[in-house]
Amino acid sequence: MASALIDISVSIRERMPIYDANPGVRLERALSIPRGDTANVSRLELGVHTGTHLDAPLHFFENGADAASLPLEPLVGLAYVADATALHGPIDADSIRSCGIPDGAERVLLKTPNGRLWERDDFTRDFIRLDGAGARLIVERGIRLIGLDYLSIGDAEAHRALLDAGVLALEGLDLRHVAAGWYELLCLPLLVPGSDGAPARAVLRTV
Repeated sequence: MASALIDISVSIRERMPIYDANPGVRLERALSIPRGDTANVSRLELGVHTGTHLDAPLHFFENGADAASLPLEPLVGLAYVADATALHGPIDADSIRSCGIPDGAERVLLKTPNGRLWERDDFTRDFIRLDGAGARLIVERGIRLIGLDYLSIGDAEAHRALLDAGVLALEGLDLRHVAAGWYELLCLPLLVPGSDGAPARAVLRTV
């Protein structure tokens, strides 16, 4: 029996949560069969940190690497979904320790209370994220990719700690229907040279 695929991406649509001051989403027909064109062709406008996406070091470091330089290997392979639904407030070092992340896990996705926020169309700052101490523990534990189920992995200090250490930050996941445990992660960002981030499609395969 084939392993099941679970889509943990957020759909890109005009009415969706967008982080403060980020560009919104616009989808329109540039060419249209009803208007006499041979085919329908749509134009899509959006910010690179829309929905499910990867941050590049350039997001917080002016001379940092761009999205096209993100390594792909950490984005494909065994990943642990950690049950962090009992957490409240900033995800600090003690919070990370409480999540039962197995030793040796290189790809970790945090399933937090944030999942309920995808039921809204508007953005809210009332979500939990990593602080600097939590991010430094992620680095110390050798985790190569850390994912979160809302639009920012952490505060500015957390971003800098992760990105400076080469830890990939996968943001905007929808883990509401995913149980804690091991999966295979398959996630590929768009190839966008010069960008500080890149939209991605992320799925989990049961193992």
